[in-house]
Amino acid sequence: MARSNKADRELTEVFNQLWALDTNRLTPGTDYVISLQGKAGYVAQGSNNARDRAHAPLFSYVNEEKLKSIETYAHFINLLDNYESSTGVSETVTTEELKENRLFIDAIMETDVMKCTHNYLVRKRLSPSNPQQFKKQLYDIWFKLYHRDRNGGEDSCGFEHVFVGETKYNHEIMGLHNWVQFYLQEKHGNVDYKGYKARQNKDTPDEDDHVLSLQFSWKGLVKPMGSSFIGVSPEFEVALFTIIFLMSTEKMTSVEVKVDEYVLELVVYRHGRSIATSYPKLLSSNNRDL
Repeated sequence: MARSNKADRELTEVFNQLWALDTNRLTPGTDYVISLQGKAGYVAQGSNNARDRAHAPLFSYVNEEKLKSIETYAHFINLLDNYESSTGVSETVTTEELKENRLFIDAIMETDVMKCTHNYLVRKRLSPSNPQQFKKQLYDIWFKLYHRDRNGGEDSCGFEHVFVGETKYNHEIMGLHNWVQFYLQEKHGNVDYKGYKARQNKDTPDEDDHVLSLQFSWKGLVKPMGSSFIGVSPEFEVALFTIIFLMSTEKMTSVEVKVDEYVLELVVYRHGRSIATSYPKLLSSNNRDL
């Protein structure tokens, strides 16, 4: 396990550059509105009994027209539909889906966030300078299918686990760390938000926070706690986790960084040359101690 305990200065600097370049990040209170409601209680891993401290959805409003008018989100939303959520069910990848994977990579590569990421990785000698070869590297990290379940076929990929979410043996939620997917699943009645997670009462999050810890159920299964970026673009998340993934060959890498006002631990697990999972863990915000 590779880990840096103190806030990593170089990565903090790079990630804040990317934060500043993320012009596709949505504005809380304008482009979307969330309703945090109550603080969620303790739920043991594997238990599906959670008291609902939030009777309304997390997302009260999202400007979907704006979302779908931004190219990277439009391709991202297409991709969310393409994955079977049960691990162990072999993915049938159609030519159309392969094309959509590539269109998403093409779209994010047009953004300043990914151009800056590419330049940084080339400087660090972690990525090829040729944009086509870099796209292939991104493809292998995020879209190459692998066996997550030993008994099954090629049933998983990094993108699916991190952004879409999967269920394991129908009794545990894996992944689902993305706010757009959370919103869409909530809208379709598959996600039930149970409340925010915070250590101590002094640590109540704000409704304009861009990183939150949540408790929710998805298709009847409870996730006791999951952290997500809220409102950030898909390219921003791909950028952060790609950089951390390429920094190390360890099975698990975790770095502590301060992005904007958020002190985060960013965690990446690898599966060979692909991402197994990655997520943010909120340590503190606005100098609040979590």
